[in-house]
Amino acid sequence: MIFVVLLFAAVLLVSGAAIAYVIGGAAVLAFFATDNARYLAILPQQIFSRIDVFALMAMPLFILAGELMNRGGVTGALINLSMALVGRLRGGLGHVNIMTSVFFAGISGSAVADAAALSNTLVPEMTRRGYSLAYASTVTAASSIIGPIVPPSIILIFYGALMGTSVTALFLAGILPGLLLAAVLIAVNAVFAWRQGHPRLEKEEMPPFLRTIAHSLPALSLPVIILGGIVFGWMTPTEAAAVAVVVALGAGWFYAGITVKTVLEALRRTALLSGSIFLIICSVSALGYLGALERIPEAILEAVTDLGLGPVGYMLVMNLIFIAAGMVLDIPVALALLVPLLAPVALQQGADPVHLGIVICFNLCIGLISPPMGGCLLVISAVTGINYWKLARAIIPFVLVEIVVLGLLIAVPDISLMLPRAFGLGAN
Repeated sequence: MIFVVLLFAAVLLVSGAAIAYVIGGAAVLAFFATDNARYLAILPQQIFSRIDVFALMAMPLFILAGELMNRGGVTGALINLSMALVGRLRGGLGHVNIMTSVFFAGISGSAVADAAALSNTLVPEMTRRGYSLAYASTVTAASSIIGPIVPPSIILIFYGALMGTSVTALFLAGILPGLLLAAVLIAVNAVFAWRQGHPRLEKEEMPPFLRTIAHSLPALSLPVIILGGIVFGWMTPTEAAAVAVVVALGAGWFYAGITVKTVLEALRRTALLSGSIFLIICSVSALGYLGALERIPEAILEAVTDLGLGPVGYMLVMNLIFIAAGMVLDIPVALALLVPLLAPVALQQGADPVHLGIVICFNLCIGLISPPMGGCLLVISAVTGINYWKLARAIIPFVLVEIVVLGLLIAVPDISLMLPRAFGLGAN
């Protein structure tokens, strides 16, 4: 009977059905296959309890704020700011690409949005100045994953809702790992710039420093307001998300990029993304309920104990599973499917839930730039016209470097936990 369920799921996937329907349909069939059909009567209540989470209210609002900022002319201001700061260094536009991703991360919280925006703007400029299309696209992809790590991050909100972990603590925990990743990518770009003779921007090409700083302040105000309001207790994450929408509208008006049409497009995109995420949560909650009935987490813990895997060994195995999942699944799907099954075992072995969340989300973000289904690679390939597999080969050195950074985050939890502890949001 289980074989029939798997065959049904495979047929739905091949037919092009949405992943939420594939998971939901297979989950309902699995209730019959495991002789748990009598529990289907309670399933609606279980599904509702998964989405009736206060933290999830922030997600659509942060998505809307990011969409408004993306469409409001903010990208140009952030690029100019990055050029004013690092453009004069050798390989300057590569550094600008990475720095813009850092600033963009505090606005959109989305790797794919970052990749799409910079592919349209910076990649053509880099190729015009002598960078190869492959390298310009590679730097854009590698730096785009800073977006979901630095707050406000949609996937950190998602993880917080799944695990009942403080979103504020997760936001604070993502700051240093995001900045560490940016610093490492800048160092790697500097090495490539030296080896390949990448150009620096000339003095006359640089935007005026003070004027550029002043012009970028409305764009930079969003992450400051969000983090300041949440950290100092003035606002909950949901209230901060609502304020972020108002600030995004104001910034869009300042940069003359907001129109009725762009607002409607942002609302439509927000509804689509939010609806798809909530559908995934509903479908996966059915699978999670079945997993609880079948005591799958307990079985995993038993297997881990029998194999003699300690906390470090289990963390390594879990990360290998998440890396493989990130290569083929969307991040919300991978989170919803695997976190309820694998994370409780790590917590029982003493892992900190905030540190675990950063590690898992960082891990899955690497999947966005890893073949065969790297979401950012697909977007950049479509926008720039570069062959997908050529881009996948070119990005391998950056993927390896980011895996090293992931290993450092696993080995040194204080990188993630330093700021939450400083604000009294973690164990001492």
